[in-house]
Amino acid sequence: MTPAARVQAAIELLDQIIDAAKREGAPADRLISGYFRERRYAGSKDRRAVRDLVYQAIRICGEIPASGRAAMLALAQQDPALLDLFDGSRHGPAILKDSDTPAQQGVAPQWLCDRLIASGVSEDRIAALLGRAALDCRVNTLKSDRASIDLPEAGEHLASPEGLRFPQGTQVEQWPAYREGLIEVQDHGSQWVCNALKAQAGETVIDLCAGAGGKTLALAAAMENQGRLIATDSDRSRLARLGPRAERAGVTNCETRLLNPKQEVEALTDLKGQADLVLVDAPCSGVGTWRRKPEANWRLTPERLDRFALLQDHLLDVAVYCTKPGGRIAFVTCSLLDGEGAERIDQFFQRNPNWNAEAISLPIGRTHGQGYRLEPFHDGTDGFFVAIARSG
Repeated sequence: MTPAARVQAAIELLDQIIDAAKREGAPADRLISGYFRERRYAGSKDRRAVRDLVYQAIRICGEIPASGRAAMLALAQQDPALLDLFDGSRHGPAILKDSDTPAQQGVAPQWLCDRLIASGVSEDRIAALLGRAALDCRVNTLKSDRASIDLPEAGEHLASPEGLRFPQGTQVEQWPAYREGLIEVQDHGSQWVCNALKAQAGETVIDLCAGAGGKTLALAAAMENQGRLIATDSDRSRLARLGPRAERAGVTNCETRLLNPKQEVEALTDLKGQADLVLVDAPCSGVGTWRRKPEANWRLTPERLDRFALLQDHLLDVAVYCTKPGGRIAFVTCSLLDGEGAERIDQFFQRNPNWNAEAISLPIGRTHGQGYRLEPFHDGTDGFFVAIARSG
């Protein structure tokens, strides 16, 4: 592909990503993969260059752009050499017209920035949400440990006891250690969230929104495969991915259960008042994961945030139903918005006055309201809010 053809490919992809963001369609990474599956003539350097252009454009557009062309012109304001590639060549972008208008630059839509500022996140910390994330892994203590594991690259030792960090793009999925379940890809912040829960061998633990099971596997390791671990979710396809991952990781104490939305209690009647710990890793806006999914800020609306808050409250109520007296609930969101963090746990304690907040102390992050917060700017992690409540 010529440089101009790469720019045009990026524009076409951005058009798809913008359309998907408006209708809550497929994420950018899936659209990019599909685009190149249909264009196998594009070499690895072409794919990498186009992907970089796409994500650079996404990261500098605050409001959702009118078009991929407008987004690429916004990028050209930072890299004027791109303007020369709007040359009207056979596979390149059409020649520039007076009517062409660059998209507005920024970090996120203004209403969303205002909400982050109201949640105590300063402008420089908001900008850090769109930085590039490193690749973090957790050594699986069911099979190995950080001191003895043999990897093709040593990796940077993180504060998390089994955490390793590698440069972005490291192909850890191709390593024998990954295929054999000795390591799992998991953000450093997510590792600390799991450590904060203090799951113990022999406990009954429910991961209420397990998804594909990243935190479930960490809980199993903390429990040393002893006790009962129930991973539930309402997304069949995501939950189906947990089984092969658990087998590879050597997890033997985990069972999965598919739930119907708003009918979770009916599927969990046998667990009423049984759990020592319920993890509510609740669906949320994903503000804290913008480093990995930068187009996610285009998908948010105030109405969608309100729906997330209602769902988070509902899931916390389900967790109360399942928790034994003296048991605990961990509420986690990958968001820095108080509407999905501090406010939700405050509302929980108002609804449940016999529950109490437990203090969280980690070597990274800081207390926020009745919970704890990790973020890219201070901690080099994804953004998380975590709070732990114990039944009185």
